[in-house]
Amino acid sequence: MKRAALALALLAATPVLAQRMRPADVDKLPSSAPALTEAYGKEPTQVGDLRLPAGPGPHPVVIVIHGGCWWKGFATRQNTAALASRLTEKGFATWNIEYRQAGEKDKDGKYSGDAGAGWPGTFNDWAAATDHLRDLAKRYPFDLNRVAVTGHSAGAHAALWVASRHKLPKDSEIASPDPLKIGAVVAIDGPGDPGAEIETFEKGCGVPAGKAMFGGSPAEQPKRWAEGSPQAQLPLGVKSGLVSAGLFLSPTASARWVTEARKGKDKSSALILGGTGHFEVIAPGSPVWSQVEAFLVEQLKVEK
Repeated sequence: MKRAALALALLAATPVLAQRMRPADVDKLPSSAPALTEAYGKEPTQVGDLRLPAGPGPHPVVIVIHGGCWWKGFATRQNTAALASRLTEKGFATWNIEYRQAGEKDKDGKYSGDAGAGWPGTFNDWAAATDHLRDLAKRYPFDLNRVAVTGHSAGAHAALWVASRHKLPKDSEIASPDPLKIGAVVAIDGPGDPGAEIETFEKGCGVPAGKAMFGGSPAEQPKRWAEGSPQAQLPLGVKSGLVSAGLFLSPTASARWVTEARKGKDKSSALILGGTGHFEVIAPGSPVWSQVEAFLVEQLKVEK
């Protein structure tokens, strides 16, 4: 936990984020109470918050995935509660999920992460949380033909992966037999190709996030990194939008994703924001929020 706190302090003190919002600032933003908090699995962190917009429905639904370097102690779903609340105000049901996060062993062998986190546990959590919408839809008025997903930072990678998992080989440890169909995805300042961005990602996080998540480097675990890379699965047959604030998703990486997606006939767009911080892009009321919100609302729409 000490290392996690130190890494967050370093992240907030980098030149890119100097005088910018910190995770705790976003956690304190106003958010609406969920209509339901429910488990999608047996582990303590396998839970999600469902928020419903006004009206009878059926409503489009957005899965919301928080970031935090895949690392225990950096962020929880409270970090995306304000984002989920605003999307709900815009007419989307939202399912803001928690999941197992990784860590490392100290000199005494004590593990700082959640039991079973990393490969394949964390990926399987994202998949199980997504597919749990089928159960929720039996009780709440949302439309499974209009499902989208968004995430921030490490959660942006998760969101893109959720949208790409139907392309995985059937024998993959992180494949699902019948993945819920995703119609649109928006990645907010997080990597679509984590292997290509891992040095920047780990430098920003201040922890060995890749090794913890994948059980080794891209050179040591190439199959895992390929299956965990949404960009390696393009085209997805899913509309995709990317928001770049320049920390974990550069304009260059955004352009590469959009170009490759469009080559495969996917609809794909990017919003490039200069002069802002990593957390302003998920903070309603920030100077850039109106741009981000408009982009999200448009890109998360799923046509039947």
